[in-house]
Amino acid sequence: MPHPKLLEILRSIETPDFKTNELAFHNLDQFLTLRTFLEGYTLSEIDERIWKALRLNKVAFGVLRRNIFLNVTRWFTHLEWTYPALRQSTKAPPKAAAGTVTDQPGGRYNIKLQDTENGVVTRFPPEPSGYLHIGHAKAAFLNDYFAHDAFSGSMILRFDDTNPKKEKQEFEDAIIHDLGLLGVQTKKVTYTSDYFESLYELCQKLISEGNAYADDTEYEVQKKDRYERRPSARRDRPATESLELFKEMRDGTEIGKRHCIRARIKFDSSNGSMRDPIVYRFPSWDADEGPQPHHRTGWTWKIYPTYDFACPLVDSIEGVTHALRTTEYADRNEQYHWFLDALGLRRVYLWDFARINFIKTFLSKRKLTKIVDTGKVDGWDDPRMPTVRGILRRGLTVEALREFMLKQGPSRNVVSMDWTTLWAMNKKIIDPTAARHTAVEIAGKVLLTIEGAALTPWKEDRAKHPKNAGVGTKVVTFASKVLVELADAATLQDGEEVTLMGWGNVIVKRISKSADGGIECLEVKLNPGGDFSKTKKIHWLAAEGTQNSPAQLWEFDNLLTKDSLTKTDEFAKFLNPVTATMVDALVGADCEGLVEGDIIQLERKGYFRVDKAIGKGPDGKAVMFKIPTGTGKV
Repeated sequence: MPHPKLLEILRSIETPDFKTNELAFHNLDQFLTLRTFLEGYTLSEIDERIWKALRLNKVAFGVLRRNIFLNVTRWFTHLEWTYPALRQSTKAPPKAAAGTVTDQPGGRYNIKLQDTENGVVTRFPPEPSGYLHIGHAKAAFLNDYFAHDAFSGSMILRFDDTNPKKEKQEFEDAIIHDLGLLGVQTKKVTYTSDYFESLYELCQKLISEGNAYADDTEYEVQKKDRYERRPSARRDRPATESLELFKEMRDGTEIGKRHCIRARIKFDSSNGSMRDPIVYRFPSWDADEGPQPHHRTGWTWKIYPTYDFACPLVDSIEGVTHALRTTEYADRNEQYHWFLDALGLRRVYLWDFARINFIKTFLSKRKLTKIVDTGKVDGWDDPRMPTVRGILRRGLTVEALREFMLKQGPSRNVVSMDWTTLWAMNKKIIDPTAARHTAVEIAGKVLLTIEGAALTPWKEDRAKHPKNAGVGTKVVTFASKVLVELADAATLQDGEEVTLMGWGNVIVKRISKSADGGIECLEVKLNPGGDFSKTKKIHWLAAEGTQNSPAQLWEFDNLLTKDSLTKTDEFAKFLNPVTATMVDALVGADCEGLVEGDIIQLERKGYFRVDKAIGKGPDGKAVMFKIPTGTGKV
């Protein structure tokens, strides 16, 4: 049974009276202060009921969008993007023609998907050869959007595991985990390897009907023939002979290893993908590693279908209705449909959208693998990496990432995005709920003695957020001796009036310096009636009466020094030599309750994500990563 207060709130929201709503919002905001969900730790029935009531009540929804009740907005947005079915359940019937999507703000969704009245099934088919990166996130979000938001359909996660040389169980597990982090819902998880026997039989059919042949032409000769639009010398090989050779390939015999299977389409086509593409082959192994087992099928198969051959066939077999893929595959659309038609399989509709690029960023799995393997970064989840894990670990929220990607829409226009746009969007999401704390850099810290302050330290409760009481309170220690940063102390002058943040104004009485001119300590006097409007603001930590804790504050830069690499650029030459800087600092006792993943603002330093809580990092230090805000370094 839901909490009585929640039922009362629900009844209030379901009425159109504004005053009642205002009280309900206040009560709901208070209830959500320390909660992610209204009941328990997952989506509950009362969460759904109140969310839908807010969404369907025009008055309540209008109040929500004004962002007055920040805890309610946080909760509402979290449910909105984490549980797409909720959004679908409150969607009004579309006024546009069937299959037309036009209702996503910021993105160009005025596209016509065919035959949506018969159901929509999309698929996301990553290769398990690396971790998901921000480019994959766009594809995942778009497929999820069309399957669950634009239409009442479903989405399949299918691993394209046709290249055992690169694929690992580690990557497969990581992809499933990361899609969960993104809140992307999949109906089922499948594998191209589930269909290896069926694909082999379909290739036999293709050969039997004269639509494919076995070819043992040397690779370089074959490549040149295709470029110059010349037929292979083996193109007219009889089907019976090609079938026999295909079996030799499956058995891994010496004669079989010299062959591949090519589709017999049109060797002189103006579309290069139609010039008798390879459909089955032996993987190319490095000389020092030799053949490797498939991570799922072991040594059962020695030959593997190409992606271009397997993808359309499995799409059709699995019931995919609309295959969304990047424009780099556009010239292969003709080939995609040819395979389906040649084998008499159900047609699948295609829609191409532009891949997303970011300046000073590379998304090539080969390059990403190289910098991981060579130790340029600490792993696939390093906050400098453009992987899903990396950017989330750096402090990007799923809400910002999803909103950003959906605003790009399924446009075919290729653009190179600036990270600042995404980080600025992220700041708008984190600022209303990021608790404020204080850190003082250890190097050169200066002791400041305050005349007029009580000699015995004392503690006061203060708001964690100046504009959002719902974030809660923290205990701040006040003392007659506090620590300030050297950079601030060096700017002070005798007689100057400055403001100690969260306390009040003081007047500088004495600046003690060492023989070499360095500042050793400061003496100031409280000035309770001072004017805050024109003074310099300084943050501080009590030097006594409390237990300050050490912390590492990290800031990261781009991995590349060049906006975008060309094919002729030597990758290593454009790697940024310094991409991470760290300063040691002290944080107050009010940070002791922070846990990994918390996002806070350190006064005058910016927003940070807690990567390691106090006591969990190196030598017990907390570890915090600075979150870009759309200005300066990204």
